[in-house]
Amino acid sequence: MTRSAISAASARPDPHVLREYALIADGERGAIIGPRGDLCWLCVPRWDSPSVFTSLIGGMGSYAVTPVGRFVWGGYYEERSLIWRNRWVTTDGIVECRDALLFPPDAHRTVILRRVLARNGDAKVAVRLDPRGEYGSASVSELRRRNGIWTGRTGSLSFRWTGGEAARRVHQKDEDGLGLELDVPDGRSHDLVLEIAEGTLPDDLVDPDEAWRATEAAWHDSVPMVTGCLAGPDVAHSLAVLRGLTSSGGGMVAAATTSLPERAEASRNYDYRYVWIRDQCYTGEAVAALKSYELLDDAVKFVSGKLLEEGPELRPAYTTTGGRVPDQCHLNLPGYPGGHDLVGNWVNEQFQLDNFGEALLLLSAAARADRLDTDAWSAVEVAADAVAKRWTEPDAGIWEIEPKPWTHSRLICAAGLRAAGAVAPAGPRSSEWLALADRIIADTASHAVHETGRWQRAPEDPGLDGALLLPGLRGAVPADDPRTRATLDAYLHTLTHDGYAYRYRHDERPLADAEGSFLLCGFLVALALQRRGDAVEARAWFERTRAACGPPMLYSEEFDVVEHQMRGNLPQAFVHALMIEAAARLTGADLAD
Repeated sequence: MTRSAISAASARPDPHVLREYALIADGERGAIIGPRGDLCWLCVPRWDSPSVFTSLIGGMGSYAVTPVGRFVWGGYYEERSLIWRNRWVTTDGIVECRDALLFPPDAHRTVILRRVLARNGDAKVAVRLDPRGEYGSASVSELRRRNGIWTGRTGSLSFRWTGGEAARRVHQKDEDGLGLELDVPDGRSHDLVLEIAEGTLPDDLVDPDEAWRATEAAWHDSVPMVTGCLAGPDVAHSLAVLRGLTSSGGGMVAAATTSLPERAEASRNYDYRYVWIRDQCYTGEAVAALKSYELLDDAVKFVSGKLLEEGPELRPAYTTTGGRVPDQCHLNLPGYPGGHDLVGNWVNEQFQLDNFGEALLLLSAAARADRLDTDAWSAVEVAADAVAKRWTEPDAGIWEIEPKPWTHSRLICAAGLRAAGAVAPAGPRSSEWLALADRIIADTASHAVHETGRWQRAPEDPGLDGALLLPGLRGAVPADDPRTRATLDAYLHTLTHDGYAYRYRHDERPLADAEGSFLLCGFLVALALQRRGDAVEARAWFERTRAACGPPMLYSEEFDVVEHQMRGNLPQAFVHALMIEAAARLTGADLAD
């Protein structure tokens, strides 16, 4: 094999810049794939389970399909799906590898579908399979080949791999795992199917043709065509990403990965493989604006369920099964370059007041679409009562920092109360909610309006941040409120540079030296400008922010403007959600089956 094929086929392949990674997902888990066909991250059986491929953050374990010889990489998603195609132009022809997780997912096993296609010439690919459970610490055991089928175990997981019977095994010095070379004649394809399960795998083998047909059909059923909407194909792609991040229980993880750094060696590395209530609400509100209701129903189911269960003690985040997010700890791995190796998240101990307001906004959007059942209406009352009980308490806020009476948190609660009061039947409760919203806004205005007339971050913090654009968008105050206009003007003047938006000023350094441009804020600027009537400038902000991604069109949390690189975990769900909402509200949208 060539040097590039050997590197890609190793148990710990070299990392790539984030813009070159793609995601395949089935709602219950997701895999990250690099440009050399290296599947470098997959947690089984659920998003927050230990990974079986860990090379993304410096651990052992990967699954690579890579052309032998020199090549140039490209790739794309098939329309309205998370079916990814790596495409390599080699010196002898074109090789493609079609990748997906079986969709909808099998409840008892993870199924990875890979189909190698030879275009314009025979294809020779190097294949390396080296599953390592428990974040790479569990080696392979009981490896056997029978009738061309490989089976084995790693930790508590069993695996079965079919499709390698025609390949030549290549022994690599000082390395475990399976190394093979596979020839595919011009115009032909070859299927590789990897199944992984806790305990024992079912006896029945996966038929590749049937699995591909089912996966294609399920994706097209789940992701509607988007017409009459700004950036319609990109919006449909973001819908597919969000659908792929959403489990059968309705919970949507904030991202598929952990510990990808927002800034090299800046101690900003987090595990986002959990369901953030706020992010789930953003997604529900975004798809409601698009009049696409499957993801809205999922958000309502998960958020209302947790409200009814936890009431005013609602936590900021949960596992997809509704459990507690584990405490943060290290794995003793090198991490992605510039990052660390954290799992778990300290958000499990925080109180974030704005989640109650966001929940009310979500449930109100669902009510306007006539999609609330009795339990969800009960959750509206629970959220409103929680606001009444806790709105004077300091909280960690949207940016999850030190507790303060954050202006954004209070105003979003007021916006949620106003929305709920508008959709609820007229009566004492709706009047109570509207009166409480007025009280919160009046109290906040008396303590958190800057001398220049804009909102400030907190009573004792005169600073500005991007979250303060949200209250005007969500109806806490009228669209033409002078404080809203002053806040947008001040934000554009002090927290944007060269057409990119930032969260807040960390210190006296230039904005781009402290952190990357925050893509959520870029889409908020587009929405705020559109609401003010600056349609041309809003469109420019939308297009510039939309372009801050790589060929797979996945968004991370931040964008390094100087280096034009993505920073942070990916794909970041709330960025995809706000892209959808901005596209819908800037132009309106219709959906066709």
